[in-house]
Amino acid sequence: MNKKQATLIILCLIVFFRALLLYIGHPSVVQNQQTSEASGVVTKQTEIQVVATTTGYISTTTKSFFVVSRVVDGDTIEVTRDNVKEKVRLIGINTPETVDPRKKVECFGKEASLHAKEILLGQKVKLVSDDTQTKYDKYGRLLAYVYREDGLFINKHMIEEGYAYEYTYHVPYLFQKEFKEAQLKAQSEGKGLWAKGVCESF
Repeated sequence: MNKKQATLIILCLIVFFRALLLYIGHPSVVQNQQTSEASGVVTKQTEIQVVATTTGYISTTTKSFFVVSRVVDGDTIEVTRDNVKEKVRLIGINTPETVDPRKKVECFGKEASLHAKEILLGQKVKLVSDDTQTKYDKYGRLLAYVYREDGLFINKHMIEEGYAYEYTYHVPYLFQKEFKEAQLKAQSEGKGLWAKGVCESF
């Protein structure tokens, strides 16, 4: 290869790489890249939303809402499903004890139970399981997030208003961070059982 041919090849390579750089920086290419990235984010958010709202035995059909036939206490309810009553334990929360015969009624337990009855008894709710948890607890209660027909997220609501505190049973659940933050906010605002002088043991 002579010097002239080598110079020609170098010039061709320079032109090629300049063209490549211009193409990569073209607005349409950048826009397409941003769109792809945005799509990835949306997909991720959608996947999280699906996990949070449709996993478990409940489908998104018109029959996915069930009537609350009984409120056992602030963190346990009973629903009627296919003419069968089933107890449901709310994931991620715990309320002061009122019904356990082995324990005395704990501070703010009655208030928590009463509030749960006010917002749930006779209402239609959707039950959503969490793949990080078992389907049932050791007492045979269905573990679920409970959403009232109007969209109220009962588990979180009970913590936000100071009727319950965050509770993790062995394995972290989907909304653990969110529930802990809700508890800190309720504590700082002195709501419910966190009100000054109400329940010193908490």
